[in-house]
Amino acid sequence: MKSTMPLFRRVGAVAAAGTLVASGLLGAPTQAAPASPETATNLAERLGDRTAGIYADHNGTMIITVTDETTARQVRAEGATPKLVTRSAAQLRAATTELERSAKIPGTAWWTDPTTNQVVLSIDSTITGDKLTQVKEAAARTNGAVRIEAHNGTLTTDIIGGEAVWSVSSWCSLGFNVQTSADDYYFLTAGHCIKDTGEWYGDSGRTDVIGTVVGKSFPGDDYGLVRYEPGKEGYGHVKVDNSWRDLTASAEAYVGQDVMRTGATTGTHSGTVTALNATANYAAGPVYGLIVTDMCAEGGDSGGPVYADNFALALHSGSSHTGACENDIYSYHQPVVEALAAYDAWVY
Repeated sequence: MKSTMPLFRRVGAVAAAGTLVASGLLGAPTQAAPASPETATNLAERLGDRTAGIYADHNGTMIITVTDETTARQVRAEGATPKLVTRSAAQLRAATTELERSAKIPGTAWWTDPTTNQVVLSIDSTITGDKLTQVKEAAARTNGAVRIEAHNGTLTTDIIGGEAVWSVSSWCSLGFNVQTSADDYYFLTAGHCIKDTGEWYGDSGRTDVIGTVVGKSFPGDDYGLVRYEPGKEGYGHVKVDNSWRDLTASAEAYVGQDVMRTGATTGTHSGTVTALNATANYAAGPVYGLIVTDMCAEGGDSGGPVYADNFALALHSGSSHTGACENDIYSYHQPVVEALAAYDAWVY
């Protein structure tokens, strides 16, 4: 699901636990006055199908892709930077529809890359033989709109991690502390971490009850909510290596954004948002609307927070990995604004 919340929403602080081919561009970015991520996002929403996506370039300039010069002039007139591309938003949606119809196999993932005006189809090491033939045929039917990228390792949800919390049968990361009213305290974590209803604990011996499951959404989405026991609510901050950072708002991510992630297995890592609204086909089922980054993540990091500056962005969901932090990494994260909207909550 795509969140309908504003790009930035004022909230409290947050606690943590837990080579694509160019697509035949018609023109290079035109110089213009810098636009903020919020301004560029709002303009892109008004343009609708006249834009094929936005992203920040290596200088941090927000680029708005457009398919005609008339729209490019409008973008310039509103103080933003346009880039002419060959494929429209509708053509890219048609390509993802074809993948949804013909390539929904565990081990595949896809998303639109606005920097190349293509849909990326990522396949892991389990996609061989007839499965490989199937996804190649699906990509071929998109007339070049889809590029296949093969990766070592397997696509999995990354269970455990962050500042650990334990359920009856598993353990995972506490992601964000949230409220639904002045006196109601909860924490968010990854939905796939919640295997059963009941109590969650603050210790591996499962003697310190900290909360009870309220609900979850997985697959489809990947978030879950646990209500704190009175007096067990945590502090409003996120762990960064051996220190803490106070967060003041939740936000939507954007392509090209510099971000950080914390998890118990791999600690704190930094990276860049490479795509939005991705589909990851896990063995348990597909999850839609994910943020993709190049940050390292391993089994044990699930549910941990993804953040930028003072903004809470996402809960870590899964990754394609080979058992060690290496190059050629994709990690997948559930946008936090969607989870907050589902529970009418805010981080504190």
